[in-house]
Amino acid sequence: MARKYFGTDGIRGLTNITPMTAAMAMKVGMAAGTYFQRGDHRHRVLIGKDTRLSGYMLESALVAGFTSVGMDVVMTGPMPTPAVAMLTQSMRADLGVMISASHNPFADNGIKLFGPDGYKLSDEAELEIESLIDGAESGAVALAPSHQIGRARRIDDAQGRYIHFAKSTFPSDLRLDGLKVVVDCANGAAYQVAPAALWELGAEVVAIGVTPNGRNINDGVGSTAPQTLSETVVASGAAIGIALDGDADRLIVVDETGAVVDGDQLMATIATGYARRGELAGGGLVATIMSNLGLERHLAAQGLGLVRTGVGDRYVLEAMRARGYNVGGEQSGHIILADYGTTGDGLVAALQILAEVQRAGAPASEVLHRFDPLPQLLKNVRFERGAKPLDAASVKAAIAEAEAELEGRGRLVIRASGTEPVIRVMAEGDDRAQVEAIVDRVCEAVRAAA
Repeated sequence: MARKYFGTDGIRGLTNITPMTAAMAMKVGMAAGTYFQRGDHRHRVLIGKDTRLSGYMLESALVAGFTSVGMDVVMTGPMPTPAVAMLTQSMRADLGVMISASHNPFADNGIKLFGPDGYKLSDEAELEIESLIDGAESGAVALAPSHQIGRARRIDDAQGRYIHFAKSTFPSDLRLDGLKVVVDCANGAAYQVAPAALWELGAEVVAIGVTPNGRNINDGVGSTAPQTLSETVVASGAAIGIALDGDADRLIVVDETGAVVDGDQLMATIATGYARRGELAGGGLVATIMSNLGLERHLAAQGLGLVRTGVGDRYVLEAMRARGYNVGGEQSGHIILADYGTTGDGLVAALQILAEVQRAGAPASEVLHRFDPLPQLLKNVRFERGAKPLDAASVKAAIAEAEAELEGRGRLVIRASGTEPVIRVMAEGDDRAQVEAIVDRVCEAVRAAA
């Protein structure tokens, strides 16, 4: 059964346009509050948010929804998504909520839900909550009696709790003394906690993207716009730069030369370090179909495996849990370290990278360049809503021909976007010219059928 409101990462959209309205947020609070009130204890939900202007509106609406069905609310203010997951678990909350649209522009927002174990909800749970959302106006959700309405309060020490947790993941025998680090917080949720954690570990911190105004989140800064970070690293003579996204669950790194290091290289660095110390579980790592073939070959040369999943960190995490892996992630910088958390955590991943650099005693450009990526090209083809270009015989034939041409020398990945009417065509291989020609041919076939 298709989900109506939830996408691959919660409910998301343009603020004040359905489904991302205050009215919908209140219904989500009522529905999720009803779903998670199980047992005879006093129930509690923890709510965090990033720095978007609309966060105040959606937070207030969620509080109204949760308290109306009898659930108590604890609000943390601006906090990273992984911090909300961690605090939900450590505070014994029945449910955690993060108000964020991650790396999207400020006008977008979203609602992510975490269960009491700190993990994102299953498809089945989301479907049940969706049915309660639709039934909120028809009486399917019961309001609490007047004397049982929930209470709401803010906690002042949430930042300190998360900083302490993040620092605890850094090896106790290492320090960052003397290491100049530029940290780009995307004017987002980690604008206070990330610089503080690095400073407390001894780093000389140069912080950018730490002046949020409600509208500048991800605007020319952060993991999706690393140019400012690159320029700042070079200009300041820093040893390394780390960039988080708006909700700090994503990490991109810049070495001392200003070169950008993507999630594939970061995962390779962490996994090989873990393997060297006997800490790698599962005999490899989990990544998506978008990770470069160079990563797979690099791991294989060291006797390590790569399990591929569909695009989305939730699918990576599902495979990690099912197969017993402790390292996984996406080329875009979502890195999940199961020894430390239940979701991607940009700051914790950054601390593992900094630990590898400190252990090596070598420049970041040497430590983090683990393999030469194969030429990879991704193009998007937009189509009219309702059309099904991938079902066309001409497109199937073009794909089959391309796969045969790349066999043994590369990969072809064709997928429909889950959020917009776009077909994504990606190819990679040893021959750049061949890759470019194949992508162009397949794209043309898709356009003709769209």
